[in-house]
Amino acid sequence: MQPDLKKRAFALAGVAGALALGGFLTACTTQPTASSTQPGAPAPADASMVTGGDQPPPAPREFRAAWVSTVANIDWPSKQNLTAAQQQAEALAILDRAKALNLNAIVLQVRPSADAIYASKIEPWSEYLSGAQGKAPQPWYDPLKFWVTEAHARGIELHAWFNPYRARHDGARSPAAPNHITNANPAAVKRYGKFMWMDPAEEAASKQTLDVILDVVRRYDIDGVHIDDYFYPYPIEATPAEVAGNAAALDGKTGKAELDFPDQPAWDRYVASGGKLDRASWRRDNVNRLIENIYNGIRREKSWVRFGISPFGLGRPDRRPPGITGFSQYDKLYADAELWLQNGWLDYFTPQLYWPISQPGQAYDVLLDYWISQNTKGRHMWPGLFTSRIGAPTKDYQPEEVLQQISVTRARPAASGHVHFSMAALMQNRKGISDQLRATRYTGPALVPATPWLGGDAPGTPLVAAERRKNALQLKLKAGKANALYAIWARHGNEWRFAVAPASRVDWTIPDDDKLGAADAVFVSAVDRLGVEGARVQVWNKS
Repeated sequence: MQPDLKKRAFALAGVAGALALGGFLTACTTQPTASSTQPGAPAPADASMVTGGDQPPPAPREFRAAWVSTVANIDWPSKQNLTAAQQQAEALAILDRAKALNLNAIVLQVRPSADAIYASKIEPWSEYLSGAQGKAPQPWYDPLKFWVTEAHARGIELHAWFNPYRARHDGARSPAAPNHITNANPAAVKRYGKFMWMDPAEEAASKQTLDVILDVVRRYDIDGVHIDDYFYPYPIEATPAEVAGNAAALDGKTGKAELDFPDQPAWDRYVASGGKLDRASWRRDNVNRLIENIYNGIRREKSWVRFGISPFGLGRPDRRPPGITGFSQYDKLYADAELWLQNGWLDYFTPQLYWPISQPGQAYDVLLDYWISQNTKGRHMWPGLFTSRIGAPTKDYQPEEVLQQISVTRARPAASGHVHFSMAALMQNRKGISDQLRATRYTGPALVPATPWLGGDAPGTPLVAAERRKNALQLKLKAGKANALYAIWARHGNEWRFAVAPASRVDWTIPDDDKLGAADAVFVSAVDRLGVEGARVQVWNKS
């Protein structure tokens, strides 16, 4: 997921720059939006206005998210050992920027390297918070609880992102804490180059990952669980033993002689027990069983928490479309992403499509169509975009590349969203990308597409009272059963305008338009945690 940590300095200005620049974007809660699409379909590319009609149109739907990396302090916090107040200020800046851009989800990395950015009895505090693994933020607070609370207060989903197997990152600067898995259960961890890696074949390693994820699901009000592309490690050359990472894979490079992952003890036990799979299939099965267990475990704990995976963007070689070439996660990471998708072991699929539309061998649109063709269960398809390549020292994207990738995605009804890697590019507004997204792609808010296979019961109807006050219409709101958000439509003249508010809000103001005057019709509906919209209630009608 972290394409080039050596260029981390380029990203560090993100949060700090946003704090200094202040509100270069302002949230417009009643921005005109449009949708002729049905619920669950992507919002149109230019959702600026809907005209006519006595009833409002369907709400625009699109998953609009950004990854917030904590590993190596890529996105948050901007550096180690900030005070709790400084960390919180940076988090609020990120969430405020997300709201201003009309994003509706943040994917926050909560487990970078078998550690935690939250209070855990299983794994130690991450050094990326305090500068020392095992040391809590000062003064003490729970960062994940803070992020969840503040995201929901803005009507933004918070998905908790876990690295499933990485135990120690090459950039770690503090000693491993006594309760870190490298000390507490060293047999479950193997050295691979400059990494320590939880061995997917060791039951204790997979159990710890599953326990960690389900612990967070139980204790925090998250909206989703998310895992990235690091299963077995990206291969490195046997000589010299370089850092395992995906930069070479993105470039299509392969080592002359790769260092094999040192899982011989577990393999010997498997063979001795009568196992029949070859070694590559056995490794894939180790990962497959964890994926299935995560999905089923989440379902048992909380039915509304969705599970997403963001694998490397190229599929298995024997199924690729003509002309597609490059790294095989199936053979090198032992990640059978097609199997997970086709078995429905996830709720959303976010292949990291980190190449331009025009790139031979890895064309964005061709790859997206491939993954759509593999999605036989009809799960959400929300590809990952390499937005942080804008302004990068090498292989620089222009903003137009990201804008066009969003348009390409929207042209495919089976793909209903996208995720930016990473938030730093949007915080810095690199080459004006944030301005352009807000002006041309995210002109108004959108609801997250519904997830009907997890539940389809409509939420209860909210109680709403409307009253004219000076130059605005004031709504008083009281949530009904299972209300997470309010979808609010207001008609000014012949224009319908859409807004989204968290169900924690008790009041909402619809100001008069300078040209079109006061709203003459207002409808409100509730939306639940799975994106299901309830009955629309007309709360104002100026005849």
